[in-house]
Amino acid sequence: MQIGFIGAGLMGGPLARNLIRAGKSVLVFDLSQEAIARTLEVGTSGKAAASIKDLKDCDVVFTSLPLPQHIKGVCLDDGGLYSVLKEGALHIELSTIDPGTANELAAAAKAKGIDYLQCTLGKTPAHAEKAEEPMFIGGEQVLFDRNSELFKIIGIPEYVGGIDASCAVKLISNMVGMTNLAVLAEGIKVGDAAGMDRNLLLELLSDTGARSFQMDVRGPWLAADDYAPRFGLDLALKDVRLGLEMARAWDLNLKSMEAALEYYKQASQDGFGKEDCNAVAKVVGK
Repeated sequence: MQIGFIGAGLMGGPLARNLIRAGKSVLVFDLSQEAIARTLEVGTSGKAAASIKDLKDCDVVFTSLPLPQHIKGVCLDDGGLYSVLKEGALHIELSTIDPGTANELAAAAKAKGIDYLQCTLGKTPAHAEKAEEPMFIGGEQVLFDRNSELFKIIGIPEYVGGIDASCAVKLISNMVGMTNLAVLAEGIKVGDAAGMDRNLLLELLSDTGARSFQMDVRGPWLAADDYAPRFGLDLALKDVRLGLEMARAWDLNLKSMEAALEYYKQASQDGFGKEDCNAVAKVVGK
């Protein structure tokens, strides 16, 4: 099996490395030569692709890109992935995108005789590096079943149903997580006003109903005013925005998440977009 991988960044890079560590033949394409080099250094079965055209004979191609417009361009533009892939190839899309974009890609792939699965991801690059990334996979179950062993190399796969479900699980996860992070930042602000030590506050809260994944992971960073980028604020803003657009399209009014979106918008406008998403703390409580 020849595998292609487009996008070797924070999430794509670890997943591609897992395939190479397993001895799979992988052609890696990324605009960053540094990202390609980091990906290929873990084994000998990976090679660099000079262009998307080099992926024309791949049986399976993964894509992991930052924004919906990026993945649409890579797949649908003249000379893009769908114009070069052979009939019967499988495209596995890993990016965080909205259901509309995912269904557009699936329809375009089908028109070219290409199979499509949407596979959104549930945790962090560190989990991806250890093949512990939850994977929410949507599309035809026969395609999932046929490729289940491949998925197990790179993460923890779960078939969730249709393409909409795959996108929704990821966007719900990020909306809830980012809203929770904003609320946690608010709580720390209240603790500051009360004169509490931040680390003590987090220790006490961790044994109550306030405990969360964000508290466990980002709480210590918030306590230390550590905003070094792990998952960028602008990416968090994008995910919350996409999730709320999805919800509005289904006539849902999600007031707490809409309020969180305003925090992330403000933080981005104030110049914190390239910092970690916990930089939302810089604008809460004002």
